[in-house]
Amino acid sequence: MIGKMDCHGLSDRGKVRKANEDQFFIADLNKSMRVHQTSLDIEDQTRLFGDSQGKLLLVADGMGGHAGGERASTLAVDAVCGYLLNNMRWFFRLHEDDQNDFLDDLKSALEQCQSRVSAEAERTPQRKQMGTTVTMAYVVWPRLYVVHAGDSRCYILRKSKLSQITTDHTFAERFVEAGTIEPEEAESSPWSNVLWNVVGGDSEELLPEVYKAELQLGDTLLLCTDGLNKHVSDNLITALLDADTNAEDICCRLVEATNEAGGTDNVTVVVARFCERDERQTTLQAKANLGEEGEQTARRKQETSAAVADVPRPESVRERVGIAPD
Repeated sequence: MIGKMDCHGLSDRGKVRKANEDQFFIADLNKSMRVHQTSLDIEDQTRLFGDSQGKLLLVADGMGGHAGGERASTLAVDAVCGYLLNNMRWFFRLHEDDQNDFLDDLKSALEQCQSRVSAEAERTPQRKQMGTTVTMAYVVWPRLYVVHAGDSRCYILRKSKLSQITTDHTFAERFVEAGTIEPEEAESSPWSNVLWNVVGGDSEELLPEVYKAELQLGDTLLLCTDGLNKHVSDNLITALLDADTNAEDICCRLVEATNEAGGTDNVTVVVARFCERDERQTTLQAKANLGEEGEQTARRKQETSAAVADVPRPESVRERVGIAPD
């Protein structure tokens, strides 16, 4: 059975902030070539694309005031895109013995962000303190790689159980790890917003962390800035991610829940659901959308489809949305 990835992102400035310093990015990575000239029946300058080599999901939470924070998060996304397109070896099929090199490449992508942000901060004194979190997920089905700096988060929901993949790079979290404060005290601690590891932020040292996980069909992946978890509990996040709806609707509900609870910060969410293709459910949903008047028409179409169900379709017209297994 072919799986599909239902993915959507949403960013909102919240109810208090005057501007939005968050960014998000979702991309499908493909090999491509531009045809210069050929005797084939293809127009010159046509671009041809290969199969998907992976999915990239990213959130960034800028800091340092409106101009600085927005610029820092923008530079970080731009630097990641440039590194992936020009330097990273993502276009090769990943094997077990390639993973260490691949993980080094992911860390290098964040180090590229650090160089870009630091260089601009040095050129522009009023932006000297600007910085940004970066949490980036790279999916090569069924493997998930996450590279991370800051207090944005990556979660996985599996069988209605929520797991936080990343660790917050805050002093409050360090105090929890040292046993100085209890985990439930971390969110309300004055150190919960003080980051020790971030892209830029007047720091020359960056310590990107990388996480690996195995995905399963039925999993839901969430990347978010801390504007979400400041206001929305893990229990509510679990309930919203577990809802029987699409990724776009889940994003809207997460942002609405954040703003209803105060919305004191920008909030950005990226949701990816890894689903099995269930043609029966798709048909039932289509009939529900049509309403009573369209049921007879839908039934006739279903009967016609059943008559030709055993006829294989050409590869060129098969639906191949989402994840492709290695």
